[in-house]
Amino acid sequence: MRIAGLISGTSADGIDVAVVDVADRISVVAAKTVPYLPEVRDAILSVSDIPGLSRLNFLLGELFAEALIGCGVPLETIQLIGSHGQTVFHEGEPVDYLGRRIVSTLQIGDASVIAARTGIETISDFRSADIAAGGKGAPLVPFLDYELFRHPEIARIALNIGGIANITVIPAGAKPEEVIAFDTGPGNMVIDAVVPPFDRDGERARAGSVNHALLGKLLADPYYQRNPPKSCGREQYGADFVSSTDIDAATATELTVRTIAAAIARYPATREVIVSGGGAHNRYMMERLSALVQPRLTASAEFGIDVDSKEAILFALLAYQTHQRRAGNLPSATGARKPVILGKISPRP
Repeated sequence: MRIAGLISGTSADGIDVAVVDVADRISVVAAKTVPYLPEVRDAILSVSDIPGLSRLNFLLGELFAEALIGCGVPLETIQLIGSHGQTVFHEGEPVDYLGRRIVSTLQIGDASVIAARTGIETISDFRSADIAAGGKGAPLVPFLDYELFRHPEIARIALNIGGIANITVIPAGAKPEEVIAFDTGPGNMVIDAVVPPFDRDGERARAGSVNHALLGKLLADPYYQRNPPKSCGREQYGADFVSSTDIDAATATELTVRTIAAAIARYPATREVIVSGGGAHNRYMMERLSALVQPRLTASAEFGIDVDSKEAILFALLAYQTHQRRAGNLPSATGARKPVILGKISPRP
């Protein structure tokens, strides 16, 4: 079956499109990133009013459909779409709200619009079912990491550095229930806010000086010592974090690197760390990680997976799982009580 996967990550820099063939193995047919116009990205990062949120939901549905239409793969060859959409809110830890303890998440980019514009059944809203089953709705990428990178004799960690950084720990010969995954903390999010739209190759961080007093204070956050499952997002590392800490590019980069390295160090049997996400392009960040991480550090491209496309490939695979009425979460990663079928279906017109 040929399936398209769509996602815009926490950094909100554009729409990632991946078209894959799913049979005995996953074959990538096409992968492309369509950048947001600056005004669209600004709207996503600043949305707070209900009318604006509603309008943006339908606008992003149009833009996601256009991104797929322009990816170079004929629509008539695609049977299914899995769209994660754009996360505008994710709170993976329960909070007190109106007398209840609530975990919540919200992704926009209306799937009915995508289905209408493409004529293809579209599956969306993948995180809610995991939350309803007692999970945190994240991370979901371990399902794909396990399929791609498990090895009978080599213990591996898949590291994704997007707006938030997360790892998937895959012991040698692991069964699905033995996989551990969690968000390590900020990835590119804080750096991008300090040096918009991003610090190319880590040039600003390399030229700067780390504020070690501030870094030590930030590293004392109990989140980094908390056992998984756990997840975080813009609510922890967004504009309020940047303004309240007055952090610079060098310190923000070091915070990302140190928290990733500390998370990896918890699993000393690891022999390989496979990196994907936008952070893989940051040469300075990769140099710092290489200096602090003991296992061999390599990019997912070595395994045939473009560093910018892995999450789009994930949502194509999760759409396939939903289409086959099979579970798509790993409870050991999300904390859900049981495996569940993810997503909501918007039928073709």
